Amino acid sequence: MSSLSILLVDDDENFRERMARALRDRGHEVRTAAGPSEALRLAGEDSPECAVVDLRMPGGSGLDVVSALKTLDPTTAIVVLTGYGSIATALEAVRRGALHYLQKPVDADELLAAFAREGLLPPHQLPEEPVAPSLARAEWEHIQRVLTDAGGNVSEAARRLGLHRKSLQRKLQKHPPRR
Repeated sequence: MSSLSILLVDDDENFRERMARALRDRGHEVRTAAGPSEALRLAGEDSPECAVVDLRMPGGSGLDVVSALKTLDPTTAIVVLTGYGSIATALEAVRRGALHYLQKPVDADELLAAFAREGLLPPHQLPEEPVAPSLARAEWEHIQRVLTDAGGNVSEAARRLGLHRKSLQRKLQKHPPRR
């Protein structure tokens, strides 16, 4: 079994630790960083084969982390994650050296599939092709997009979705459904 060394950089502690656990459960060595300075310190000590970098973090841009990681080790394969996707930032991430740009929410199999497309995993270890999201997952993703468009304002998002604010708050307290 081939194991990848992965550096996971995200300021969201819950996401970072859940993703790290999922990747470790799949046999990979994972180090985590809460921000750019910690990520660059860890990469300087031992350059990872792969990195997963959040685009927006306090203390610096994920794009700057991509550039710095590529300067430290041009062979590091990097996937950029964001909850705020745009074509311009996707192009900039790729221009700076990222292999892929994925929109949150994302799971461990989607990340590994991105690295597998670059030949970093042997064919027998490729994750199964993703299936169409469940209706519950599609609803959750839509709610997240509307909430982002409303600038995080739950009342405004509820109005746009045609829901009562308390109903939306209950939905937001749940974990995202599995695919």
